[in-house]
Amino acid sequence: MNLLPKSHKEFSEKDYWNKFFKKRGNKAFEWYGEYLELCSQLHKYIKPKDNILITGCGNSSLSADLYDVGYTNITNIDVSEVVIRQMTSINAHRTNMRFLCMDAMNTTFNNEEFNVVLDKGTLDALMPDENEETMKGIDKYFSEIKRVLKLGGRFVCISLLQSHILKKLLETFCDKSWMFRVVRCHEAEEKNAENGDGTTLPVFVVVATKFKAMPQLILEVCLAGDKMQRVGTPEELFGYIKSAQDTAFVTNGLAKTCLDEDNEVSLDLMQPGEDSPRYTLYIVDQKKSQAINKYAVFIVPQGRESEWLFGTPAGRRQLQDSARFGRLVVAVLRRGHHFESLDAVKEELTHSAKMLIPFGFTGQIPFLSLGSEVGRRVKVYEGTSPISGPFVVEDVDVEGDTHRRLVFLDNQFLVQSEAKLKTVKRKSKTKLVVDFGHISLYHSFMCAGAALAQSARTRVAVLGLGGGSLCMFLRKCYDDLKVTAVDLDPAMLEVAREYFELKVDDHLDVHIKDGVDFLRDEAKAGHKYEAVMFDMDSKDRSLGLSCPPKQFLDNQVLEDVKTILTENGHFILNLVCRDTTLQESILETIKSHFKHIVTVKLYEEVNEIVFASNGSTYTKDGFEEAIKSLNQIARQKNLVKVRCVDLKDFMQSTNIIS
Repeated sequence: MNLLPKSHKEFSEKDYWNKFFKKRGNKAFEWYGEYLELCSQLHKYIKPKDNILITGCGNSSLSADLYDVGYTNITNIDVSEVVIRQMTSINAHRTNMRFLCMDAMNTTFNNEEFNVVLDKGTLDALMPDENEETMKGIDKYFSEIKRVLKLGGRFVCISLLQSHILKKLLETFCDKSWMFRVVRCHEAEEKNAENGDGTTLPVFVVVATKFKAMPQLILEVCLAGDKMQRVGTPEELFGYIKSAQDTAFVTNGLAKTCLDEDNEVSLDLMQPGEDSPRYTLYIVDQKKSQAINKYAVFIVPQGRESEWLFGTPAGRRQLQDSARFGRLVVAVLRRGHHFESLDAVKEELTHSAKMLIPFGFTGQIPFLSLGSEVGRRVKVYEGTSPISGPFVVEDVDVEGDTHRRLVFLDNQFLVQSEAKLKTVKRKSKTKLVVDFGHISLYHSFMCAGAALAQSARTRVAVLGLGGGSLCMFLRKCYDDLKVTAVDLDPAMLEVAREYFELKVDDHLDVHIKDGVDFLRDEAKAGHKYEAVMFDMDSKDRSLGLSCPPKQFLDNQVLEDVKTILTENGHFILNLVCRDTTLQESILETIKSHFKHIVTVKLYEEVNEIVFASNGSTYTKDGFEEAIKSLNQIARQKNLVKVRCVDLKDFMQSTNIIS
């Protein structure tokens, strides 16, 4: 997996590199890996029969390791006479391998003598900066490489690719006479992570292949797996490398730092060449004194990512508190991808998990989940609406049951509508149908308001249709109830009918109309309702207000709501607001239009249900009586076996404001 950062603090690139080399001194070049970490890449680009030149060999064992596995035509050069004497002595039994004291910027080899020029860290050592003298030397070095390589020969350069080095490589080798490829060497990075100080930097293998002039520029990059990705311009390739390095700076910071408990970092994992994230990782830390264990990864099964425990910062914090790990990485499997099994997911995530290890952790990384399965998510329908944007209807498994969900892809972690499916037998065949008695917790609390409003020929207006679950439950529960649903988007009506079994009849009608216009027109017409429910999502995420849209809380809109309500009618609002100051302001606005206000906060959810009325005063006894009546009717209608609303939970969460 190729990590792409989603949010992180700024890192000073120049300072980071300076500290890296200063801290490690001569040991910095151990960072490039030895034969075991590099062989999987080297064997792809170097053949045993190739005539190989290794520049700046130093006292590295790389040439000896290559020789011992069959690469016997190797010439090593270095400017240090001491090194050359030592290496000649050490490798005396490797009779075909040469060690020569020679400057790589001014060699005496024949033109086109070598099939491969291999550079492990030499370019990085020769090019610490971009001053004039340095650049002249690098120009000479590259000229020699071009001269001594045969046609079809490869310059194989193992480098950390600091920005100025990558730019120079691109300037020199990105023309139609060279094929230019950059491959990330994860094996070297993982070895460094195991043996180092918590710092890991991407190690790259650059392969520039010499050709006759080609019709077009060939640039390729591989940052994960074995699949090469063709890129169009040097600038695009530079961007890919920079992104990988930026991510390393982030993960290095995470390795050495414990995040504030009120903060978390999220990272997207993407497959090369794809724009859609395959995974999202949330990194959550807690104080060492509270943690029994140091580090783990929790894999959220498909379809469970929208649940409070996994889909909110507060929920993930509670998950970590329960697991008691100092650092917990919560991995979400993103929509639109196939996942073979839980073991396959673990294997895919292992490299990224290693990059996020806190400093001091050793041993095998624990992978946790809810069970042994990766979860199931089946796309039933995918569409696009000019109003709601792209959306998907999908079936997911939740604790042994199948749930059908409507999700707007612009806000993928929020379920717009949900229905539980049940199996029924029809004409000796089994079929999955919507279980109208199963509604979400917040919908069940809203239904308590409808129960309060219940009278002969009760009329309820529901603004926000979604899949129609709330409307259909009310319709099935009360024979004498007339439900008027309002939605701006005609596509939602079709989705509700086709995939959530919405039935439009004399007791349930749907208006495709702007909700603000509907309220204004109903007020002008003098129509009355026993209850008006707001259950619409906001497309504007900038305010911290998810439900309802801000304009539905304007004074004129609330005045229209008040006008169309009967004397003892109820305004019932599904309020989803993460900004506490804004939430308080909204409640104050509602209080300016209604005498009596009650809020019911859902446990472990962001939702808060607001009840408002200008009729009789709200009392807990009144709510209790209404809920008992609702539960009894729902049982009689075979919608539920036990209850629709948990009376105890409702009453404990109820706050009578006025």
